[in-house]
Formats: sequence, structure tokens, C-alpha cells
Amino acid sequence: MHQGSGERRGLVMVSDPELLDTVLRLAAAAGCELHRTVDAAQARPHWPGAPLVLLDAAAAQQCAQAGLPRRGEVIVAVRGEPAPPVWQHAVAVGAEHVISLPDAESWLVAAFTEAAEGPGHDGAVLAVVGGRGGAGASVLAAAVAVTAVREGSRALLVDCDPLGGGLDLVLGAEELGGLRWPDIGVEGGRVPATALHAALPAPTVARRGGGELAVLSCDRSAHGPSPAAVRSVIEAGRRAGETVVCDLPRYPTDAAIAALATADLTVLVVPADVRSCAAGARVAAVLSEHGGPVRLVVRGPAPGGVDAAEVARALGLPLLAAMRPEAGLARALERGTAPGRPRGPLAAAAQAVLTELHATAARTSGARP
Repeated sequence: MHQGSGERRGLVMVSDPELLDTVLRLAAAAGCELHRTVDAAQARPHWPGAPLVLLDAAAAQQCAQAGLPRRGEVIVAVRGEPAPPVWQHAVAVGAEHVISLPDAESWLVAAFTEAAEGPGHDGAVLAVVGGRGGAGASVLAAAVAVTAVREGSRALLVDCDPLGGGLDLVLGAEELGGLRWPDIGVEGGRVPATALHAALPAPTVARRGGGELAVLSCDRSAHGPSPAAVRSVIEAGRRAGETVVCDLPRYPTDAAIAALATADLTVLVVPADVRSCAAGARVAAVLSEHGGPVRLVVRGPAPGGVDAAEVARALGLPLLAAMRPEAGLARALERGTAPGRPRGPLAAAAQAVLTELHATAARTSGARP
């Protein structure tokens, strides 16, 4: 298994065929490419620079006898319970971990994922919620993700509303190949961001030189993701340094609560009318119980003359943006044109949200475990 010279490859030296098959399968699941060596002489050139070294007991003994220097991230793997000599060989080679397969398979997938991705980069996670049905939360979420991509970032747009009809429709991406929530089979654990992006629909929303957008949408069924799956996907994007935008339902499902607890910033979208203010106040009260700071985006028109500042006072939330109606937006969405064109009220609101998100994430990144 190999890849380009500039990419990260783990080092594996395993002679047991059954154990080797397991290791290769788990590395493939994590998206981790490997140098495979058969003896210490072959291993020596790769030993210092590999992000992870995995040995079986015989390889650990051989590498220790060959005098390979001690280093971190050395793992000794065995099938079944480790016998006393295994521990001796592990100590001799300076291994940090001795693991038993298949019991430690999930742990090893996480280790391979970390080796493949390298040191984590703090991405930013946004949750967008509508104050009532039809408030425009999904459109704003998509516009923020598109704006991030046009600025050169990788963005992950995550649909957490199983009754929303599918976020891929907002982007005109319903015909694109790729997996939706019911198909990806994530139920927790560490997910490799590169593999996730490769599996998802990736609509083109920026010219050459921009970033990359991946969309994880619900399908046209009422079955949404589990909380563990939502957490795993969000954290994959955060570790990869991406802008993760989650479109949430107004009602606090377990999956929505998981996203809120992970978000750096939550934005509540409320139309500028009295009934929307009343409904938005109920949603704002729920949001205050789960997660971090909440900001308000008020969407026009205002048929009764209610202005954005009045809505903010009524809801007790800081006003982030007041968005005028955008001519032609509804028609463009019906034609399958992705929201977030470079200019206009929606683009201005999306830019304001993105700026606030990055500022908030920068303040809170040091407090995350």
C-alpha cells in the first residue's frame, strides 16, 4: 500500500497472515496508507518519520535486537490475550501500547485515522436553527457553507433535520452521486475526514482556487441520524480544520442536541413578524439550555413594520444581521441554483455569520479538551 511521497504513511511489520489481514483492513477503513516491511533492515529508513509504527510480537523482538532507536507511537498488536513474552518484547522496543485484536479494533482505527490526518486543526462548527417553519434557516446554512468555500476553505454541510426534505435539494445536488445519512453507517467513533468527503456529494459552488464543499443530507425519509453519528461527523470536520455548518430542526431531537453541544456558535433565523417572534422566543429558550452562544439573524420583509432591533429585544438575543428580502432567490432555489451568490442581502448575512463564527471559535478553541 503506498501513496505520494509528501503524504503520511504508517509503518507496519507483521508476519502473522491473519493478524496482517486485520491490520490492513482497519488501516483501509481509517484511510491510512502504510509502508509494509518484512524485517528491521527494511523498516529502518521509515522508522524515524512514520506517524505510527505497528508491530507484532516477533517484529518487536527483531526491531529491539536491531537497535532501532526508541520513538513514540509504537504499537504492538497480537491476536487474543498477550502472553508474558509479548510484554517483554514491547518493553524492549519501547512500545507505548500493547493491543489485543479483535477487542481493540475500534481503538486501532482511531489511531490509524489520527496517523493519516496528522495533528488536528481547529475547525469551526456552526448550528443554524429557524424560529419557525419556513424561516430560511436551511438557505442561510447553505449560503454560509458556500461563502466559506468561496473563501478557500473546505466546508462540511450537515443536515440534521429528517423532516426537512433533504438539504441537498437546497443546493440543487439531489442528483449528485454520494451517500446520504441512511447510507453512511456511522454510529460513533472516529471518522476520517478525507474518507467522509470522498463519500459525500460535492456540488461545485466555487471557481477554481476555492475550497471544497461536501453535503451530508437526510434523504426523503423520516429517519434521521443518531446523536453519536452526528458527533462523529462534526468532530471529523473540526479535526480537519473545516467549517462545519449544521442545519437543525426547531424541535430538540437527540441529534440536534448533540450538534448544539458541539457548536461554537448557534444562529437563530427569525422572520420580522409578530407570530415569528412568538415562535422564535420559544426556540430561543430551548437553545439557551443546550450549547454555546446564540446570535440572531432577522429576515425581512416586515409586513407590520417590526424592525430587527425590536425582534432582538423581544427574544433577548444579540442581533448579528438584518437581512432584506432578496429578489429572485425563491425562483433560483426552485431551479436548483445554490444560494450564496457573491452579492446581495443573503451573501452579506452569510458573511456576517461566518465572521462571527470564526471569531467565536478562535476564542473558545483553547477551552476545548
